[in-house]
Amino acid sequence: MEPWSSRTRFPRRSFYSHYDIMNALQIVDVRPYDKSSSTSTTSPDAASASDIQSQIIRGLMASTNEKTLPTMILYDEHGLRLYDNITTKAPEYYLFGAEEQILQDHAGQIVDVMHQHTGGVVSGEVVLELGAGSLRKTSHILHALTNLVPVAPPVVPITYYALDLEERELKRTLMKLRESAVGSMLVGKVEAQGMLGTYDAGLKFIEEGGLQESSITDGALPLSLGSYRLDNTRRDSSPASTGSSFPDSSDTEITSPSTPGNSQTPLHLLFLGSSLGNFKRGEDAKFLRALPLEPGKDTLLLGLDHDNDRKDIELAYNDPRGLTRDFILNGLKSAGRALGDESMFAEKNWEYVNTYNEFQTCTHTHDINPPMAPKPIQFLEGELINMEISHKYSESDTYTLFTEANLRPIQRWTDNTGRYSLWLLERPPFVFPLLESPSVVSGHTAKFGIPSIKHWSNMWTVWDFVTRRMIPPAMLFQKPIDLRHICLFYLGHIPTFLDIHLSRLLDEPHTEPQEFKRGIDPNVDDPTQCHVRLITPIHSILAFQIRVRERLRKVYSDIAEGKISLTRKVARVLFMTFEHEDALVYASSTRRERERFLHPTFLLPTGTPKPDIATVEIGPSTITLGINDIEAEDADPAKRCDLADHIFGWDNESPSRQAEVKAFRIEWRPVTNGDFYEFYKGAGKGRVEFPASWEDRNGETCNLSADASRPEPELRLFLDKFSCGYEGGANVGFRNWHPVPATTGGLKYGGKGHNGGVWEWTSTVFDKYDGFVSSTLYPGYSADFFDESHQVVVCVLFELFFIFSYYVYQIGGSYATIPRISERRSVRNWYQRNYPYCWASARVAYDA
Repeated sequence: MEPWSSRTRFPRRSFYSHYDIMNALQIVDVRPYDKSSSTSTTSPDAASASDIQSQIIRGLMASTNEKTLPTMILYDEHGLRLYDNITTKAPEYYLFGAEEQILQDHAGQIVDVMHQHTGGVVSGEVVLELGAGSLRKTSHILHALTNLVPVAPPVVPITYYALDLEERELKRTLMKLRESAVGSMLVGKVEAQGMLGTYDAGLKFIEEGGLQESSITDGALPLSLGSYRLDNTRRDSSPASTGSSFPDSSDTEITSPSTPGNSQTPLHLLFLGSSLGNFKRGEDAKFLRALPLEPGKDTLLLGLDHDNDRKDIELAYNDPRGLTRDFILNGLKSAGRALGDESMFAEKNWEYVNTYNEFQTCTHTHDINPPMAPKPIQFLEGELINMEISHKYSESDTYTLFTEANLRPIQRWTDNTGRYSLWLLERPPFVFPLLESPSVVSGHTAKFGIPSIKHWSNMWTVWDFVTRRMIPPAMLFQKPIDLRHICLFYLGHIPTFLDIHLSRLLDEPHTEPQEFKRGIDPNVDDPTQCHVRLITPIHSILAFQIRVRERLRKVYSDIAEGKISLTRKVARVLFMTFEHEDALVYASSTRRERERFLHPTFLLPTGTPKPDIATVEIGPSTITLGINDIEAEDADPAKRCDLADHIFGWDNESPSRQAEVKAFRIEWRPVTNGDFYEFYKGAGKGRVEFPASWEDRNGETCNLSADASRPEPELRLFLDKFSCGYEGGANVGFRNWHPVPATTGGLKYGGKGHNGGVWEWTSTVFDKYDGFVSSTLYPGYSADFFDESHQVVVCVLFELFFIFSYYVYQIGGSYATIPRISERRSVRNWYQRNYPYCWASARVAYDA
């Protein structure tokens, strides 16, 4: 319930912008940009009235109990005043108070994070609020923005636009802001203006360059960052080489990557009040997806109501004083006025009904006959008319929405009661889609089947973003960690792996050159064994990469045209080479913290409340591990073409097998840096070594590497029960560019949550099991690591003792793991027990 809602789609036509100075307030009239007005030769006022009439008639011509009235009719001038009464006099309507409390407490932090991309205010930047209303809450944001500009420069650096549909109310609220204490603080720092029109008109105005035309500044020159720059939390992205035997980047033709985005000034959108809930499911994601946000500098501050207790929600929309009822009934008068007769919907004929959605119910059968309707409209006794949708969002709803809308959460703030959140979002350079996506096999949907060419394109986007835009040129000639090749090697190695397997599959020659055939499994105790010399220039490597990618695209094209038969063997090669692509992105992300490159919006994660009870008891139970993806069946004439809904996996995932799990207790949350540091300084002093991936910075310690947990079946059972998954918000697929606090063990959703974005150690030795058969296509994938010559080590964790082989399992996935891998419950990862550079943690578990 925030001022008005428009669901029209963006038009394609262009208009010259219109400006009016109304009572000394600058109001940009964007109504000509509205879709319904695009073919009209009448005034913007007449065109808007005609649009509202057509929306009303269209909604009322629907069948019985399907009739609707557009939400925007609720927010005429009088409706806005009535809505203001709800927010000030109806405490039951918790949404407004919750959002205001967040802004009162956190507005300063919100605008700081909003400017992380640009490092501070950029002259000419725009803050646009969709459906501004009374500006009471917005004043906290505006006040915080002034603090980013401690001294007013010659030109006002920030322009705030309040976008709304009601002209007189817009003028009134802007004048009230100007006369307030906050208004006096804005002088010389933030220019507050109005924008008259619908959501879509305002956004279309922006898309077509209207902000540049109406800008009061000359371009987007940064302010003097000495005065206005935020504290820079980013670390030096071009550290000195650490033991690399490769030439310095100054000897190459590499150039610095371009900055994301373009020369346009930053745009920060505000969409508060959970107004997105006014959209139908699906239309909400479509609306967000169409917002004109540029990656690398623009943001969206979005308010969303949670899926709270039903009684709280119904009371919020049906307060005891009847303020919400008055607000809705005024919408009927507004609808009648738009159709030419304010009394057309006589109040005596209607009752207000609140059942999550706002309705009016007809008290007796009657007709209305608007002159612009093709025929009389009949209402039956008891018939409902939908006036407003107020969708609420669970955690799963929210993350699904953001993924479908191509948005990435930067940070979240929740009110003190835990019922409402403000999300700061950005348009990322890439988003991994939801797992339920169309399959290469026509008519089938498969989470873990054959990757489509769209999956490959997404992966290549990640690759190119990290290797050519985030990694500084100098770092290409350094190792991401001491126990790997330099980054440049992997730019050639990954396409070489793909090319080798395509050549074997198709019996065709390799793409040249072939200089990056195999990666390394380093000797942890002697990293010098990892050194390999490489002389291929960067431009040759990238040209090779392009040729291999084009070769793969042709394979998919030939499959679609029937030139290549899609068999299980073909599908397996595509699956195997696709998942192999994940390697460098993960390896690069494990670079030591002091040297690791960071995404521009890297933020210190905020904590989450600890569970009331630290552990949960599970079992006894029988659990099935693995899948039945038998590679030998690829040659079986009866099964070689059976691909429908088939799940592919690596050789150590098959065949499926059962394990008995006794009852046990396990911590809801993995061991954190803080937990282990306390143990290291306390009970574990002298018993455990200082972790290799930690470092001491003036007495501060960071970056937990790994420790050990329970056997694989126990941890698998826990994750099956309590992991929320990618669609529920798990921190995988670069949803964040760093681990975040775990959320399992909360009061809602049966304790489901995520582990923060790390792999989890088990105490299971990586070795053969009954039924294991090495892959024919990739014989050494698992078998090379079944090595009995490796030493046995002992790990001490909170006075629990485990004995490990050199290789132990991990399951789950890190923040840098693609969802296809992290969500396939049969996936198993492994590292040497003393390998210090993996994003992994562990849970403490106990016998029940």
